Amino acid sequence: MTQTNAAGDIAGIDASGAVHSHPDKHLPVLILGALGVVYGDIGTSPIYAFREAMHARPGAASSNVEILGLLSLIVWALTLTVAVKYIFFVTRADNNGEGGTLSLVALARKTFTNPPAWITGLGVVGAALFFGDAIITPAMSVLSAVEGLEVVAPDLSRFVVPITIVIIIGIFTVQRFGTAKVSIVFGPITALWFLTLGISGLVHIVGHPVVLWALNPLLGVEFLATHIGISFVVVGAIFLAVTGAEALYVDLGHFGRKPIVMAWFGMVFPCLLLNYFGQGAFVLRVGVENVESPFFEMQPEWALVPFVGLATAATIIASQAVISGMFSLAQQAIALNMLPRMVVEHTSETQSGQVYMPQINSMLMIGVLLLVVSFRSSAALSHAYGIAVSGVMVVTLMLLVVVMWRNWKWHPLAVIAFGVFFAILDGAFFAANASKLFQGGWVPAVVAVMVAIVMWSWMAGRRRLSEKTRRDEVPLEFLVDNLSKKKPTTVPGTAVFLTSDIEGAPTALLHSLKHYKVLHEQNVILTVRTSASPRVPDDEKVTIDAYNELFSRVVVTFGYMETPNIPKALALGRKLGWKFDIMSTSFFLSRRSLKPGPKSGLVRNLQDRLFTRLARNASDATEYFHIPTGRVVEIGTQVVL
Repeated sequence: MTQTNAAGDIAGIDASGAVHSHPDKHLPVLILGALGVVYGDIGTSPIYAFREAMHARPGAASSNVEILGLLSLIVWALTLTVAVKYIFFVTRADNNGEGGTLSLVALARKTFTNPPAWITGLGVVGAALFFGDAIITPAMSVLSAVEGLEVVAPDLSRFVVPITIVIIIGIFTVQRFGTAKVSIVFGPITALWFLTLGISGLVHIVGHPVVLWALNPLLGVEFLATHIGISFVVVGAIFLAVTGAEALYVDLGHFGRKPIVMAWFGMVFPCLLLNYFGQGAFVLRVGVENVESPFFEMQPEWALVPFVGLATAATIIASQAVISGMFSLAQQAIALNMLPRMVVEHTSETQSGQVYMPQINSMLMIGVLLLVVSFRSSAALSHAYGIAVSGVMVVTLMLLVVVMWRNWKWHPLAVIAFGVFFAILDGAFFAANASKLFQGGWVPAVVAVMVAIVMWSWMAGRRRLSEKTRRDEVPLEFLVDNLSKKKPTTVPGTAVFLTSDIEGAPTALLHSLKHYKVLHEQNVILTVRTSASPRVPDDEKVTIDAYNELFSRVVVTFGYMETPNIPKALALGRKLGWKFDIMSTSFFLSRRSLKPGPKSGLVRNLQDRLFTRLARNASDATEYFHIPTGRVVEIGTQVVL
């Protein structure tokens, strides 16, 4: 057989496969977009993080030293977890520009000849936990902001939940317009939000500069040492200040590392610190027993109503970070065969990482609305918030250590030192949040377990289906040799037979020969593969192997962040001399009707039934691969698992 590769470029990637960096002329726009999408979540944490930390000591007035200790814990949690761990290290672990747990999995797997199953397992756990976090964040963020109405007028408290529901429905409704259009609107509002945070905090710092003693990390350590009994509760509350860091990494592909880093150090980090210090200064001045919600109460009375409005707008934006991150993660999981096919719509002509998934959007919206109706307040919901995010951070750390050791070639002692230090920090956060399991933490935990079961059942079902199909198929080379010796009747045109098994003859081809007893003049055995890289350049996307004058083998490789478009990929064959014409080509697909096999145990039977249901509800292959429906012939087969 002769083998050739197509050559060319695709937008954003050169012939070597390297991702082009975002042009510097677009940098201000990307920084503004990153403010609106990436930092929306962590930017709203000041509304509730310091409040919940103060309330960790019910019925007791805190001394100034204790307030400074709580503030010190928040400041250093932000510095170490976000600025050091995520900004300096995690965002460097990109897979050709893409971030997120599954990108880390792909990076880690690349260094192994036979990747261990535990790496894939970590990817499943991390992705499932992020799903759990995705339903909590919008509910928590919007509720906490709308509750500001209670400070303006306590009689308005009964309207908090209805207003929150309306806002959340609006958030998910606009998702179909895409991250790019949303960030154009959200970016300037978020920039105003951060400036307002910084200025409102600075005013109180100037009036009470003693609060800056909280920069001393020993105050935080002393607080934990002298409050062992409530240390888990306090650490769990402190963790609310860093939620949103994982969404920062998942959204890496939307804007690139440089705009995200510049936005953090140029505006986000300074303004967050100023606001937290300002809240601390306000509490020190008026006394903790006189403060219920320092974030709102420290604002002047004339500014309270517009401030609540701005906070509500900011929390709407905060939800965008985790929602867009969820779309990216789900797309990666589908491409890596961890989830069944779903509709993926690209919403930007220039940024391929910006996608919208209607099914994911609907499921998230239903989950968020159920949480709002069930918990009804951000204080109650705060118990459920954190366990999923802290779990994702632990998974991210474990995978990052593998990447540092095997990809970056760090010295083992440096890897161990880094891993141990952040394992203590992340482990403390996870343990503190896990202690709230029966107070509401069970919600994201249950969601994560359900998603993990779905992902694992899908992967196991695909593996069993592939093994069974391989046993029943005729070797492709054997069939090709026989047909070349005894050629059946041929008809004009090209037939493309899709198959996932590169060695076996496609089921659609066997059934076509059995029923029609004819062959086309050109017959292409097409296999679509997913690369461990997010995108594959054109010169590596298509390979063609010529068996004989009747048969050719074509393998098309897409990156896991690309939307598979078979007609466009096959058009690359023209550069190889193959006269591909969509109007004279028929695509033959095998539509399998799956049935659970004989019972071999309760777990296996339930897993088979779940896989069968998932496969039945998966998006149609014709739509997923962007094949014109008028050129498709589907041949049904029944498979017993």
